[in-house]
Amino acid sequence: MDVLVGLTPDDAADAEESERLTRRLVAELRNLDLYTLQVLSDGAPPENSKGDLVTADAVALALSAPGGVLTSLVGLLQDWLGRQSARHRVSVTINGDTIELEQATPEERRQLIDAFVRRNGAGGE
Repeated sequence: MDVLVGLTPDDAADAEESERLTRRLVAELRNLDLYTLQVLSDGAPPENSKGDLVTADAVALALSAPGGVLTSLVGLLQDWLGRQSARHRVSVTINGDTIELEQATPEERRQLIDAFVRRNGAGGE
């Protein structure tokens, strides 16, 4: 399964802070069971992808994941956002279907994530 993760730092974050956030997120993603993890610059979609998958100001990560990792990925991103002091946004795109995660109530995030995983996990994992 090919997944594109976009990180859009809070408006108050400067370039150095954005880079630091990206490094920390990538370090945590490396703990997942992934086939590949590719860091992209300037929101450019991965080679051979179709369409503009993230906004130009987002930092994107392209991953190819084995089955069963989608729930773990989204849980990791949700946890990571919850530990941040600023309002950063993370988007996850699979086959053109995008979910945007940001700091919200746990119940709102759970409902959003459950629906996304159902749409993309059943056939893709």
